[in-house]
Amino acid sequence: MKIRRRSALTLSIMAAVGAALAGCSTDADVVNKNISQDADNFKVPRRVTFINGITDKYLLTVEGYCSVDSGNPAQLTVTCAKDGGYIRNYLGRSDNVTWTVEQLNPAKVSPNFYRVTFKPESLIPDPELR
Repeated sequence: MKIRRRSALTLSIMAAVGAALAGCSTDADVVNKNISQDADNFKVPRRVTFINGITDKYLLTVEGYCSVDSGNPAQLTVTCAKDGGYIRNYLGRSDNVTWTVEQLNPAKVSPNFYRVTFKPESLIPDPELR
């Protein structure tokens, strides 16, 4: 019986250590995730610039506390916080237009811990009566 318990305990410890090691990340991975989360929560000032690849001229520049969504290959969605409200811009992409997103100031995030943000407002709906 003791051998079975010891074997079960050893296997459990090995499984826990394996799971912990599988979840290890580099400092850069943690910092990148934390900066992305802060930017999506409008805490990081950014500059989004569109450049014409043929003429090398700026087409558009958007600056502010902006969240960028590049999920759609045909467009870039930029949502910015402004004066207590939000502005959303849809910017089309083509083969001769390139874009950059520049972070304007350093973000103070931890390289050791993932940031978790709880937003109780998103759990409770805000119904609109008409």
